[in-house]
Amino acid sequence: MNADGLSDQEKLEKRHSHAAKETEYLRLKRVKMSAEAFEPLKVIGRGAFGEYENVTQDTYAMKILRKEDMLLREQVAHVRAERDVLVEVDHTWTVKMFYSFQDARNLYLIMEFLPGGDLMTLLIQQEIFSEDMTQFYVTETTQAIESIHRLGFIHRDIKPDNLLLDAKDHIKLSDFGLCNDLKKAHRTEFYRDIRSMRPQDFTATPADSKRRAETWKRNRRALLKADWWSLGVIMYDEMLIGYPQFCAENPEETFRKVMNYRETLVFPPELPISNVSTGLILKFCTDADRRLGSLDNIRNHPFFLGVNWDHIRDRPAAYQSRVESVDDTSNFDDFPDVDLKLPSPTRETEVQVHDWLFIKYTYKCFDGLAAKPKFKMSAPIGSSSSSTH
Repeated sequence: MNADGLSDQEKLEKRHSHAAKETEYLRLKRVKMSAEAFEPLKVIGRGAFGEYENVTQDTYAMKILRKEDMLLREQVAHVRAERDVLVEVDHTWTVKMFYSFQDARNLYLIMEFLPGGDLMTLLIQQEIFSEDMTQFYVTETTQAIESIHRLGFIHRDIKPDNLLLDAKDHIKLSDFGLCNDLKKAHRTEFYRDIRSMRPQDFTATPADSKRRAETWKRNRRALLKADWWSLGVIMYDEMLIGYPQFCAENPEETFRKVMNYRETLVFPPELPISNVSTGLILKFCTDADRRLGSLDNIRNHPFFLGVNWDHIRDRPAAYQSRVESVDDTSNFDDFPDVDLKLPSPTRETEVQVHDWLFIKYTYKCFDGLAAKPKFKMSAPIGSSSSSTH
């Protein structure tokens, strides 16, 4: 404060401000989150395993996962990976998580609500993109993919449905359930013999982190290439050509086409695209040892000529949707057959489904708490033995 040349009065005000923030932080840290703290506004998505999302009146998106389903369908590793990625990632390019918590039946992820919908909805509206529009969204998707690669994660599910659009129609990557970073707790086979697990298996030690980093470096080049292949497929299938080049009547035939991409990946003459677009697709959809795999190499491709990579989010998006407000849900489909009600509260005495498998799941983003969200919160109570912050 002295270095900033503040007056005595300004110093006093700053101290009071910091004291008030600390008091609020300590109070909110003791608050036990529950589904009852939120009032649902609209169901905005539905997937497998009974998951669905709600937008609260304070524009959060809630994802609910049934524990029993996660166990029966061997999704525990995916659930842990998604939660862990959301805690660590750069939220410039990925959806921000504010809280994660659980009760006897369900897991809850509370994330920012992005009113622009997703890239798939935009593609359905537009049918195909112009090359300029494709350049914009491929540039942003490249940044989003690279942001998780820098942390040592592979997304493994890059597709238009998982590329969300914020209020200004810029890309944010979502759905990290298939992410992998070689961590033991993020591998499905780890949960197949639950008798062998120990609580410490869910917490990385410095030695574990060092070994994981060494393994990652050895395998990085091959592992990360999968996400870039997916981006090339999106460019072809969804953005520029408009139909899937590897489409077949059954998964086996699709797999055969992918493995024989040199013969099956063709560019129809009736839908001409530029040589630079074709060239980039072929640089993504090729053998791993020849595939583009670093941001520098991708940036230098002629397809991105003229792109200001460092300020892409500062420019207007290639498409301007009509977002009326931060809680506008008009860019999402309706799900009239899904009950909007949140799950009923569960009692601590109810049967719990291997709750210890979900230890260290609870998370609070204190940046979010400092913003003093307006939703109703339950009274502060002591932290339970299954919770960590």
